[in-house]
Amino acid sequence: MSTTSSHFTERPRRAGRRPVTSRSEIEHIALDMFTERGFDTTTVDDIATAAGIGRRTVFRYYASKNDIPWGAFDEQLDRMRAMFDALPPDIAVMTGIRLAVLDFNDVDLDEQPWHRRRLRLILGTPALQAHSTLRYTAWRQVVARYAAGRLGVAPDGLLPQTVGHACLGVALAAYEHWLSAEGSELRDLLDTAFRSLEHGLVTTLP
Repeated sequence: MSTTSSHFTERPRRAGRRPVTSRSEIEHIALDMFTERGFDTTTVDDIATAAGIGRRTVFRYYASKNDIPWGAFDEQLDRMRAMFDALPPDIAVMTGIRLAVLDFNDVDLDEQPWHRRRLRLILGTPALQAHSTLRYTAWRQVVARYAAGRLGVAPDGLLPQTVGHACLGVALAAYEHWLSAEGSELRDLLDTAFRSLEHGLVTTLP
């Protein structure tokens, strides 16, 4: 769920205000406002005004306010699909999923404090839960598609869908633990959790 920078030009601005030049900056401004004011009481107009851009520019990048905390999620899913497609055909299914999930959650050091805010907002804001379900479904289907291709069955079959649901649950558990355990590393938590799943939920790994 990390962000990417997309540059754009904007109409002339009031003197003294530094131009916002990337989508990630819009997200940082929005995350600050969501944290300080609350998600429900912060509007798209508030975000646009704070960023010094037009409302239409915000909607150029996000279909709704609910999409802003998710950042470049769709692009990250595309990257995850590409990684699955590039994995060796002889790698164990769960090993491949673990590697893809770690790559999906590879966040630059400078972005990690923002990523923590992002996940805290997504996991803890009731108004985002319905929208989050759609995002979770999209993530699960990418995992299920890979599992189905490796197992030679349809993506909507019981086993691929079970793998998708199980992997989402493991990822969410790692996210929640990361948010509650100061000093922990998200990548380490995900790696430990997925290795455990990979080896049959054992607590001591080889």
